[in-house]
Amino acid sequence: MQSREDILLAIEEDEWMMSILRTVRTIDLPDWWICAGFVRSKIWDVLHGFEKRTPLADIDVIYFDSPNVDESFEKEWEHKLRLDHPNEPWSVKNQARMHLRNQLPPYRCAADAISKFPETATALGVKLDDAGSLELCMPHGLKDVLNCRVAATPFFSRSKERMRVFDTRMNEKNWPAVWSNVQIDHYHI
Repeated sequence: MQSREDILLAIEEDEWMMSILRTVRTIDLPDWWICAGFVRSKIWDVLHGFEKRTPLADIDVIYFDSPNVDESFEKEWEHKLRLDHPNEPWSVKNQARMHLRNQLPPYRCAADAISKFPETATALGVKLDDAGSLELCMPHGLKDVLNCRVAATPFFSRSKERMRVFDTRMNEKNWPAVWSNVQIDHYHI
């Protein structure tokens, strides 16, 4: 796996991932993506030669809907997704409200929110467009994830407080215990 095309092909060939993507597309969320571990774990599983999928703590579905920021809407979407996939760990979050939780200025769109995720290797999203083709959101490129390198996004690396969050996440996630080639860049400003 060396390119955007390789990633999209790996996802396209994964029946489970495509089923999840088709299900999310059916609920017609505005400006939606499935992001973070859903994409990153697939890439690292392939790069490590895993034949079995690494279990996900959750399936992060994000969307951007400014007029409807009440958290109850997110719970309704999770309920709808569970109707088709009842055993999946759905997590649906409207990025039009998440800036408040993260104590940040408002995000402009879902891709803007993805760009402010803690790690470059996790700042990824995938979705099916209206024609059924896969789209990949990769605001920091693919170099880090394809090289099994975990670094703070530029947004996180500019703040000591956010870097403490990054370091705490890296200790809690302990990704090298699952994917032995993963290298964590712990650096401080």
